[in-house]
Amino acid sequence: MTHDHDLVLRPTEAQTTAALNPPAGRNGGDLVVETLAGLGATTVFGLPGQHALGMFDALRRSDLRYVGLRVENNAGFAADAYGRVTGEAAPLLLSTGPGALTSLAALQEAAAASAPVLAISSQVPTAGLGGGRHGYLHELPDQAASFRGVVKSVHPVRTQSQIPSAIAAAWKSALTAPHGPVWVEIPQDVLLAPTALPGVTALDATPEELVPRPELTALAAHLLSRAERPAIIAGGGVVRADAAGKLRALAEKLDAPVVTTFGGKGAFPWTHPLSLQSWLEDRHTTDFLEDADVLLVVGSGLGELSSNYHTFAPRGRVVQIEADLGKLESNHPALGIHADARLALQALLETVEERTDPTAPERVRGVLGAVAARIGAQELTLEQEVLASVRRALPAGSPSFWDMTILAYWAWSAFDAHAPNLMHSAQGAGGLGYGFPAALGAAAADPTRPVLAVSGDGGALYSVAELATARQYGLDVTWLIVDDGGYGILREYMTDAFGQATATELTRPDYVALAESFGVPGVRTTPDTLEKDLAAALTTPGPSVVVLPAVLRMFAPTHLG
Repeated sequence: MTHDHDLVLRPTEAQTTAALNPPAGRNGGDLVVETLAGLGATTVFGLPGQHALGMFDALRRSDLRYVGLRVENNAGFAADAYGRVTGEAAPLLLSTGPGALTSLAALQEAAAASAPVLAISSQVPTAGLGGGRHGYLHELPDQAASFRGVVKSVHPVRTQSQIPSAIAAAWKSALTAPHGPVWVEIPQDVLLAPTALPGVTALDATPEELVPRPELTALAAHLLSRAERPAIIAGGGVVRADAAGKLRALAEKLDAPVVTTFGGKGAFPWTHPLSLQSWLEDRHTTDFLEDADVLLVVGSGLGELSSNYHTFAPRGRVVQIEADLGKLESNHPALGIHADARLALQALLETVEERTDPTAPERVRGVLGAVAARIGAQELTLEQEVLASVRRALPAGSPSFWDMTILAYWAWSAFDAHAPNLMHSAQGAGGLGYGFPAALGAAAADPTRPVLAVSGDGGALYSVAELATARQYGLDVTWLIVDDGGYGILREYMTDAFGQATATELTRPDYVALAESFGVPGVRTTPDTLEKDLAAALTTPGPSVVVLPAVLRMFAPTHLG
């Protein structure tokens, strides 16, 4: 009798011949790049360093495309964006010590946003491992310890034969819901040593599906079918699961209004009669959601930004679908369903009973009208016109990447992302410098459409070195820099809290001249000419910079009183 565990894949004659006669001149780095190629990777990001040279030398013997950035953190942001727009694991090659540690902020953003980044770092030579003080360059007592609290999983390698399996396990981890960054580290001597191992083939790192438990979806369907005022909060998990179509079908079947979180923008059509858009930082929206007798939360942990700074207090029954187990009921009691958003929404679609509520569109219009009236009373015409100009100038199919800047905070609530997965920001971890290098990663993923990056002048100073990357690779990114002479949002926060701002004003370069010094076209615009200048830059192939000198203001918050 044959058992499943007795079945093995027998090598073909050609595979046996190849195994017995591996190509000459290979090292441990070749095992890394062969494994990546075998898993389906086509593009890698990174920055070389002394201990990682074995990996980078192997790149020239592979078909992998390398996109090299100037700062490791920016390389991490580029890989993050590549992972977000493709849904594939994005390899990030790093060196040891300072090179590895410089990527931490980018990996924190990838973790918060569930972006599948596969970071592969070198390590000091094997003799220097174990926590002793051997004095190797870049030596840390436990380098991986710096990453365990940031990434999804850590995969140390100590021998060449471990390389393919460790990278495959990391790849699978990165792409299993919830997606996230993972960490592999390999000692320098293991990467540099010649290898007699055969070329890497026949890898299988298929992610496991996170299927909902049927008794939970049955109960959720029962609650939603009998609700009087159901509502839906759609988070980034809907976008990552490519479940926008199922979300729309469910909302229409239930006549349930939908609001998208800032990370879930594009998960539901902006102008749909049931769309509450993304006005989560508004008490009118918060009140509406609190009044729902059954609230379905899909792909969101209802964190700070998604709960109007934790002022949201639902009075009805909450049903929460979330792939990250730690986020289930982490902020509110709920019927928690640990599942991929797509699979759970499909189960609900198959089991909910159709309900009709002709008042739902009217109630949605009432909320949006109240929001518009509140914003309209604050004399914020400039800010609304600038954001509208950006939307009109940006082609419908082009993605945009937003740094932590006032215009981005407006966009979180007020920008129509047009379709799933087209607007991205660093609101997961909230670090500066994301917009431009992330846009470069997206342009590397899809060179057929222009990409927009939006930064303030403070955030732009984190990323100016990557103008060289944009020019070197001819990446089609238009970078809009809103120059208000400092950290604008911190200026507002401090003035409101203390009556004056400290440490928020910046001496900064002439960004147009700086761009041109890199060989990148630049133009200085005004609010009146922004749409024309931005549209022209976006329709001209290659990188470009548009600078808008303007002091923008935020709309008043509703969570403070």
